[in-house]
Amino acid sequence: MTVLLTGDWTQFGKDDYFRRFEVYTMGWPTEINLDTLSLTSSNFGGPLAVVRDRNKVIKIQGVGKPVISIYSSSGSFISSIIWNSGKIVKLGWSSLCDLLCILEDGHVHIYDMFSNFQHRVSMGQEAQDTKVLDAKIFSTASGTGVAVLTTTHRIFLVNSVREAKVRRLPEVPGVHNAPTAWTVVCEDRHCRVLFARERDLYSLNEAETHPQPLVSKLGDEVCTIVEMAVSSNYERLAIFTDRGKLWIGTSDVKKCTRLYDTRSVGLPLQLVWCGVDAVVINWGLHLELVGPIEESLHYNYDENVFCVQEVDCIRVVSSQSMDIIQKVPEVVRNIFGINSTAAGSYLLEASKQYQKKNHRANEYLHLVKPKLFLAVRQCIEAAGHEFKAETQKMLMKAAQFGKTYLDDCSPENYVTMIRVLRCLNAVRHPNVGMPITYNQLQILTLQGLMELQMIRRNHFLALDLATFLKMPDSSKIRLHWACYKVEHSKLNDEFVAKEIAEKIGSSRDVSYIKIAKKAADCGRNDLAIKLIEYEPRANLQVPLLLRLGEDQTALIKAIESGNTDLVYAVLLHMKENMPLGKFQMEIRNFPLAQALYLKYCRLHNKDMLKDVYIQEDDHKSQAECHIRESFDPKNSGTREASLVAAEENYKRAKLDLNAMLCEEHLRLSRYQRNLEDKFKRDFFGKSLHDTLKLLLTMQEVKLADKLRHEYKVPDRRYWWLRVKVLGELSAWSELEKLSKSKKSPIGYEPFVEVCWKHGNRYEAQKYLPKVKDDVKIEYLTKLGMYDEAAQMAFEQKDLEGLKYVESKCDPSFAEKVASLIRQLSK
Repeated sequence: MTVLLTGDWTQFGKDDYFRRFEVYTMGWPTEINLDTLSLTSSNFGGPLAVVRDRNKVIKIQGVGKPVISIYSSSGSFISSIIWNSGKIVKLGWSSLCDLLCILEDGHVHIYDMFSNFQHRVSMGQEAQDTKVLDAKIFSTASGTGVAVLTTTHRIFLVNSVREAKVRRLPEVPGVHNAPTAWTVVCEDRHCRVLFARERDLYSLNEAETHPQPLVSKLGDEVCTIVEMAVSSNYERLAIFTDRGKLWIGTSDVKKCTRLYDTRSVGLPLQLVWCGVDAVVINWGLHLELVGPIEESLHYNYDENVFCVQEVDCIRVVSSQSMDIIQKVPEVVRNIFGINSTAAGSYLLEASKQYQKKNHRANEYLHLVKPKLFLAVRQCIEAAGHEFKAETQKMLMKAAQFGKTYLDDCSPENYVTMIRVLRCLNAVRHPNVGMPITYNQLQILTLQGLMELQMIRRNHFLALDLATFLKMPDSSKIRLHWACYKVEHSKLNDEFVAKEIAEKIGSSRDVSYIKIAKKAADCGRNDLAIKLIEYEPRANLQVPLLLRLGEDQTALIKAIESGNTDLVYAVLLHMKENMPLGKFQMEIRNFPLAQALYLKYCRLHNKDMLKDVYIQEDDHKSQAECHIRESFDPKNSGTREASLVAAEENYKRAKLDLNAMLCEEHLRLSRYQRNLEDKFKRDFFGKSLHDTLKLLLTMQEVKLADKLRHEYKVPDRRYWWLRVKVLGELSAWSELEKLSKSKKSPIGYEPFVEVCWKHGNRYEAQKYLPKVKDDVKIEYLTKLGMYDEAAQMAFEQKDLEGLKYVESKCDPSFAEKVASLIRQLSK
């Protein structure tokens, strides 16, 4: 069994091995011929794009337009593009499986793997004017970058096609000489270009104004660099010259680890890295692997092949099959290596003998028992690096066998690897066609793998794998599936909405609004409206309903939510987007919305408020609006007109009393205008009370009396006002005349009050005899006449009155009052 497992191993140096194994028999058409086609593929087992190589003359049929065909790694047809958008300089793939078509005019057309156009990126006006000669596609920390070489031998670069910011790199001396080779090196978030012109090598950096020459010993004094390749981690560089020499070293060209002579004068079809373990020279019918320090080996093929550089291996694509060539992982080499003494090797043998029911299983187990924990770990790890399910099972059974003899061995690693292997086997299946290795999965992560499955539209596989792997968030997969369903399904809207709701359910992790927005973007408004119904949150429903023109539905949802801010948002949107009359008729059917709109108008726009009342024939409310306007200081010039309008509206509303009050206020306003003209004082806008007070203050008693009779001011109110004004004017003689003119309708207490308030006790005493007996004690006390107050209270036997005097009088007099209280208490 071990011989079979190591049969595809080839020794590489003293202890290392490389292995080549077939993953797929290609399922694409038999007419696919890599001799006449140009092929490109994305990383992590991505799809293949095939197009006719225009540099080769072949016989074609039909109109002759190029057709870009896209296949999975197993050769299953995915889609195709009939190209008619200009000359393609370079095809390549982004990290999200988008096909990048770099054109001669400096534009990058981006398609998804199903041939749907996504967007277009420009490499700048200068690149467009001077035309693109060559291009490179590379991976960066921020996505996928593109660099183009123009016919003027200038290089323009973007770090990410998602956020294209074109950078112009320094110009290399010798404009008329084209580069013989160039490549891109990325370090963190910084990219630079290695630019070779014959034997000279330069580093081009956007942060520097001039190219930096690099010194390298290429083995010959006279030679030309014809090909360069950078490893996936951008740490190592391979340079191939026209003399057949291969220089291998660090990407900064400061250190050379090997100078290898291929003894070939031809140019290779490709120069790629196999991880960081070897440089692969593709000569067409055979591959030459050259180690960075020593050793080399050859793999022969019956036809031309194409190599895809991966982070830990290469994929070799031919017309018939797809192979993987990789360095044998150390843990696999230790277990399956001939005469291996590794703990995992002994445990595997013990497991095999145990299954055969052979007593030798106990002997192997004793050999490995001191390192049993290590042996279990090695078997689990080695299983991850294997592609064949039988080998995986054999290694996992060995690990399970060893675990039974360990008391404190956690099953977590074992269970996790079982799940990961099932996941890997599922995506490696020819129907999916993603031959990803365990090392690549470690870099990509399970989340990244799920995202790639979504991009490939393997939603149910992704969902099953996410559930099986117990990934916490599978809502993203459901959302992506629903958006795809909305965009591509030709079924009835009702059926599509129902199917999406059945699959997603009431999960709060998936927003129906995002799906509905996708439907709206695709022009399926009816479907979007149906999907909105499944969204329970009104604050998410309403904005999209407004966007779709469903204003009334949005208003109903906002009202049902009880959120007044949401209702206001709908009302303002409706008002801005429909005629005013129609808007007002619409909200009449919703009392709450109309009430909120009226409140808004009352605070922010009085004219709109009147428009609503006019629309509703609400004369009473119209009159109230006019009255508010008349009292606004800003509208002093139109106050009388507002009052006239208010009077007319009250009459229409059959509110005669209100109309009469408006008429009286109008007459008062006119009278105030006359007073202003006569006295040059500010009367306008004052109330009747303030107008009377101002006239009395001006000692225009006759005019005040006339105004008082005209508006039927009550006697009590008028006498109170006159007494108050005379007190303020200190017109004591006039006050006395008023008290004697006729019997006071308000009594004489106000006379005492006003005199006392303005500090004239003498005048106040004049009115004390006319004060009512029941309050005379209080006023005597207030005027400081404590003796008279106490005597009166004593005579009237008013115990409460004596106590009141005692509380108000001076301490010197308090004893006398206390004596009177004691006498009354006996």
